[in-house]
Amino acid sequence: MVGLPSEDSSDSTHRIDSDNNINNQRVYFVPFRWWKDAQDSTSSDAKRGILYTATPGTSYAGPMKLINNIFNSDLAFNLRKEDSLHSVENGEVGVSGRDYALVPGEMWLQALKWHSDAKVAAKGGKSFAAAEDDMADVYPLQLRLSIPRETNSLGVKISKKDNTVELFRRACKIFSVDSEQLRIWDFSGQTTLYFVNERNRFLKDCQRQSDQEILLELQVYGLSDSKKCREGKKDEMSGQHPANCSSGASVLINGCNGTANSNFICTDASTFCGRSGSLGLTGLQNLGNTCFMNSAIQCLAHTPKMVDYFLGDYSREVNHDNPLGMKGEIASAFGDLLRKLWAPGATPVAPRTFKSKLARFSPQFSGFNQHDSQELLAFLLDGLHEDLNRVKSKPYVEVKDGEGRQDEEVADEYWQNHLARNDSIIVDVCQGQFKSTLVCPECKKVSITFDPFMYLSLPLPSTTLRTMTVTVISTDGTSQPSPFTITVLKSGKFEDVIQALSVACSLGADETLLVAEIYSNRIIRYLEEPSDSLSLIRDDDRLVAYRLNKDINKAPLVLFMHQQMEEQYIHGKLTSSWKTFGIPLVARPSNVVNGSDIHGLYLKLLNPFQTQAEEVLDDRGTSQSTIVEDISEKEHASTPVSNGFEKPPDANGAVSLSEAELQFYVTDEKGIVKEAQIIMGEAVPSSGVSGRLHVLASWPEKYVKKYDTQLLSSLPQIFKSCFFAKGPQESVSLYKCLQAFLMEEPLGPEDMWYCPGCKEHRQASKKLDLWRLPEILVIHLKRFSFNRFLKNKLETYVDFPIGNLDLSNYIGYRNGELSNRYMLYAVSNHYGSMGGGHYTAFVHQGGGRWYEFDDSRVYPIGPEKIKTSAAYLLFYRRVVE
Repeated sequence: MVGLPSEDSSDSTHRIDSDNNINNQRVYFVPFRWWKDAQDSTSSDAKRGILYTATPGTSYAGPMKLINNIFNSDLAFNLRKEDSLHSVENGEVGVSGRDYALVPGEMWLQALKWHSDAKVAAKGGKSFAAAEDDMADVYPLQLRLSIPRETNSLGVKISKKDNTVELFRRACKIFSVDSEQLRIWDFSGQTTLYFVNERNRFLKDCQRQSDQEILLELQVYGLSDSKKCREGKKDEMSGQHPANCSSGASVLINGCNGTANSNFICTDASTFCGRSGSLGLTGLQNLGNTCFMNSAIQCLAHTPKMVDYFLGDYSREVNHDNPLGMKGEIASAFGDLLRKLWAPGATPVAPRTFKSKLARFSPQFSGFNQHDSQELLAFLLDGLHEDLNRVKSKPYVEVKDGEGRQDEEVADEYWQNHLARNDSIIVDVCQGQFKSTLVCPECKKVSITFDPFMYLSLPLPSTTLRTMTVTVISTDGTSQPSPFTITVLKSGKFEDVIQALSVACSLGADETLLVAEIYSNRIIRYLEEPSDSLSLIRDDDRLVAYRLNKDINKAPLVLFMHQQMEEQYIHGKLTSSWKTFGIPLVARPSNVVNGSDIHGLYLKLLNPFQTQAEEVLDDRGTSQSTIVEDISEKEHASTPVSNGFEKPPDANGAVSLSEAELQFYVTDEKGIVKEAQIIMGEAVPSSGVSGRLHVLASWPEKYVKKYDTQLLSSLPQIFKSCFFAKGPQESVSLYKCLQAFLMEEPLGPEDMWYCPGCKEHRQASKKLDLWRLPEILVIHLKRFSFNRFLKNKLETYVDFPIGNLDLSNYIGYRNGELSNRYMLYAVSNHYGSMGGGHYTAFVHQGGGRWYEFDDSRVYPIGPEKIKTSAAYLLFYRRVVE
């Protein structure tokens, strides 16, 4: 029983003042047969209760009964205490339909669970939360108790002032004492508080008076049609002060007037404003961008075994001394919050205490910024585990190598080692086991470990593949640069790029590709190692693939860089200087002897960039060698560059260098130092670099006009993110996401594995397998991606099963005793963009009924609306077969 304030409290009306927990005080009024069936089927000790027999009250006796009903609006009767205690095992009592029981909240939940399990078993395990329909059949009933001078009885009065018309009518039907005998069995032990020898516990300052009343509330269960009851309450909610809409919490007022301030009016008939009769359908107030927290909490608060655990006596398992825990404060705060959410008649709860504890132990969640519900869930599950860890002193466990033993034996050993240090309700319900296989790329050493997991973070297909744009350039001057866009695995290697690019550009059998990264108009590195990870290539890099002939692999490689004269003002004076531009051009000629060969080769490579067709050298009547000789003669007449960058101006400040023809210089890899000029007809100076000749071509002004320098300089990035463009809606199966998660992939350069065979760190390949599945499987869809410049959310629609997630084909170890099928019971959704948006939760309440929890608002939703592209966290429970 719970003491509550009345609408018209008076000095003679008192309330219970107790420091006990709210659920320990609440008493449920249930059919005795229902209670007895549950007790008879358990192995617990027999519960002994106090038997009361109902007799008519003085205000109801005599011929004035009808008049009293009309004018007094009271139902009154007495409860006479029998002399002896009676055991629930006594089969001779409690068989009448007029026998009832008073039981505390914890025992009521245990009985409710037993009946729920019995119904599930009767239906072959195909119904989730079979007792949810029954759980909704709970409503509060206000009673006024008085203590007559006869010390072995209690006076009970039920008034229309304290209850709605519908509830009062039902009370008259239940507590009618005119026909069959009414008996009530008290197994809560709280009625003894109302007798003379115990009265000082709550009436310390009051003298005993025969008219003194105590206002109490019973939670009536299993004695009415819940739907009709709720409709009766709904009709009267907006018309009067509804006592049944109170939160059900104890009001600590002792002999004083007081009125509950938790009243509310439902403005939307389809919204459950946390009113009584809807257990678990209680919202959470948004304290300021706390929807991420509310969504995750609602999903956990409807996790079957966790509800049973935290509504029971979990406090005895709180580990206050665990150095890895939070002194039990997170577990206690979460348990208190969950009990409030499951209190009958609860209004939306403000989770301020839980939020403050969260901010204290994890400062990242302090303040009122939006956060990731998955990050909160990970922290909360880990915190609850450590706070409730039954292991007080963790033993040292040495991991042993498999040494050729069977996987089953090694996995069990790992699991037992894990349980020796970790044993909590979270481990019991939420933790499974991976099989992790690492293979060294050098010595092929195989390492197998078995690691626990709390949830699965599944990548979406668009996060497992990578789109890359690479520009292919011919090395024979026959075609313009062509960008090709390919798709490869994000976890792939460089050889995957070469293979995809070869197919895209129709590479010949006698050709090969030389891939290089271009930066500041020069080659800064060559990508020649096939086993390199693609993570070494960034989205803003620019790559070029040069098509080379395989037959002349031993010939030296000639690399051309370009520069042109640019004018700029320095300290107010116009100054000309050489600036590099364009994409370096590469060729591998069979024979390069002198400067004339270099000139001819360069002009050949520039052919695709010409803007005037009449100036194409190959179309002229004269031979290319003749033209090159003419160019050489003109170049000899020109003035050389003095310092490799600037031309010496004449007395008038003008550039004296002839702008007639090209000039070539041997340079370094960066194209900065001009080592020697290449002269027509003379031998090419040595470059000093084995197998590669770097040449810097200085362009006169007429060549800048003759060739398309914009085309020569056009080089797209690997991948250019678009901030506003939105592509078509993607769709993928949850099974495809799981396959991508379990796919073998190489470790990144930052996650190198120390190989015990090589005695060195290696970029090993890693393969995960599901080995042991938990009872509650949480799946995290990785919708958020990050890089140095952009945070992005993937709106991919994931088609996930609701009634039958079958993981039989993905489990490595098949335990015939456990099912590999799961049923969805909760979803955490995220709507909007990265760094903002809004979180909600979908929760299954049994019988095909789903509800949406949108902070403080709770309303029903059709099953067809559960699957959306906003699904972020999926909560599954194992189906018992």
